Amino acid sequence: MLEKLTRQTVEAVNAAADFIAESFGKVEAGQIEEKFLNGLVSYVDRNAESMLVDRLHSFLPEAGFITEEDTVETSQAEYQWIIDPLDGTTNFLYDVPHFSVSVALMHGDELVLGVVHHVPNAESFYAWKGGGAWCNGLPVRVSTRTTMRQALIGTGFPYHNFEHADAYFEALRTFTEQARGVRRMGSAALDLAYVACGRLDVFFEYGLSSWDVAGGAVLVQEAGGKVLDFGGGREFISKKQMLACNAAVFPDALQVIQSAF
Repeated sequence: MLEKLTRQTVEAVNAAADFIAESFGKVEAGQIEEKFLNGLVSYVDRNAESMLVDRLHSFLPEAGFITEEDTVETSQAEYQWIIDPLDGTTNFLYDVPHFSVSVALMHGDELVLGVVHHVPNAESFYAWKGGGAWCNGLPVRVSTRTTMRQALIGTGFPYHNFEHADAYFEALRTFTEQARGVRRMGSAALDLAYVACGRLDVFFEYGLSSWDVAGGAVLVQEAGGKVLDFGGGREFISKKQMLACNAAVFPDALQVIQSAF
């Protein structure tokens, strides 16, 4: 069931991604809204979300939805789709070609399916529980790098929640001093996909919503990596704290995070 659902989800995500790609560079200033501090949205986000909701509902009608743009009422159900129709909206609106569509399926409190699509690169990352992680039909795994000195770190700067900014920048400084390098690319879903396929070794950020990380979390887990909150537990969605990395670098990465936070 999960494999079939994943392939159907990939098709739905591809259709939304095609719409987003066609809209890239065409959104006018008057069509952009600021939902909250530094939180931008346009008709592209909303239309893509509506497309996804319609398609996903058609092949799993009993499922509820948790969505970023509230185009459908959030509902509780045994299965719940978690949707970010355009992760990296600021990149999209500023013509930076790094943004994605992210969809996950949760059964009870367990994430069982995830799809993240890099729109400009036409890269479709997908995974389901027990089925491994894939990109455009090829299996992917987390990196085999073993030390922090070798590690490339992904992160996202605080942009509207500055409650833990001091701790965040302390961790960032330590990673900058100890690791190979740090990247801030503007799409948490893609950062997690990059951990899953070994392009990044570590990703950390706080203040993220479920739709930012749910799809990518499935990818990392099925690719052999670890996804945890800053306390080393599994409540990364409810606590809005995310540390994702390969198993070898995990102890050192967690130590950096816990020393700061």
